[in-house]
Amino acid sequence: MTGKTCESVPTATPRFSQRRWFAADQAISFLMRQAVENRNVISLAAGLVDQETLPVDATRAAFERLFADPERARAALQYGTTAGAERLRVQVAQHLARLEGCSVAELHIDPDQILLTTGSQQTLALIADLLLDPGDICLVAAPTYFVFLGTLSGVGARAVPVPADEDGMRVDALEEELARLERAGELARVKLIYVVSYYENPTGVSLAAERRGELVDIARRWSKENRIFILEDTAYRELRYDGPDLPSVWRCDGSQETVILTHTFSKSFSPGLRVGFTVVPRELVRPLCDLKGNEDFGSANLNQHLLATILEEGLHEPHVQKLRRSYRLKRDAMLAAAEKHFGSLQEVSWYRPHGGLYVWMSLPPEIDTGFDGPLFQRATEEGVMYVPGELCFPAGDCEPERNHLRLSFGVQSVEGIAVGMARLARAVQAVLAR
Repeated sequence: MTGKTCESVPTATPRFSQRRWFAADQAISFLMRQAVENRNVISLAAGLVDQETLPVDATRAAFERLFADPERARAALQYGTTAGAERLRVQVAQHLARLEGCSVAELHIDPDQILLTTGSQQTLALIADLLLDPGDICLVAAPTYFVFLGTLSGVGARAVPVPADEDGMRVDALEEELARLERAGELARVKLIYVVSYYENPTGVSLAAERRGELVDIARRWSKENRIFILEDTAYRELRYDGPDLPSVWRCDGSQETVILTHTFSKSFSPGLRVGFTVVPRELVRPLCDLKGNEDFGSANLNQHLLATILEEGLHEPHVQKLRRSYRLKRDAMLAAAEKHFGSLQEVSWYRPHGGLYVWMSLPPEIDTGFDGPLFQRATEEGVMYVPGELCFPAGDCEPERNHLRLSFGVQSVEGIAVGMARLARAVQAVLAR
């Protein structure tokens, strides 16, 4: 018997799609892996939630209640729909109304405008796929959520930065940037404005109340060649510790034609459930469901029914209150440690957030906080990790600012925060002394 063995058959090199290369070398995987694998390093980088506050008892109670009813249990164990379980969408409408301080009727939304997703990250990816072709433009605050910058890169879109301050994205700078793009003949490429409106990742800044309506007005006025949508990411909305309780940007959109609202229960309840929702303009419902249907024809149905039970049984809000108390202590511990260890250092500053999980720190301009810079290496040697601020600025014509870092107080204990900040200060002082 003759013939080639398996070993002699040539293996061709795989040819990946263009989008595979668009999505190459994303930092989030590296940072998440480091947080899990390096147990001796105190991670002030990972945006994970506090392990000790995960709602074990509430989830167990909801699970038992759900499975005490065989008919509901079978419905939860069956395939769901692309849009998501109607039972949870009803609860989501009520939850959103509570957040907005109004009745469900005053929301003026049809039930089919609410889509359930695998966390809010799926919404970000779906909207990018739906609206952006390679070369299209999404306007973002500088800095902004670096994972979404990776999502934009993954579809070949351009993230164009808009300067921000302690009140969020500057609407005057947004107007100037749109005018510049129009002069350059690129206005038709602008499809999206992305804003994290509450306690932004990475800065902790919230978009000021007076800028919310202005943002909607600008998007409408500049929708000259095509509709410019606003994608409002409210992932951290429920983690408010002090400061004003602001209405969403979505609530400022009376016509409901401009703003896409996305929210998640990952930060306020459990990331393991991976349940989020989006509220979309009516004309986007069908195309978004078509796109989502091609991907999963429905996010995890059991998780949706479990969360519906949690909301129906009133188990969600007590947990949120517990989280707020815990995270407020941690935020205060990080701010106190920053004052203690960095207060005397020249050109070092940080922002005091009213909520969320992050503190944004700026160092002297000569300190490069990037992965390849001297501070990251020295900080690792000291046993502490942070997110380099340069990741949060879009790559493009402008050089990203390299002297910032994002610090997370979510996953560490109060004691761990104190030790981590002391280690970070030693690393900064060592680099400054060179």
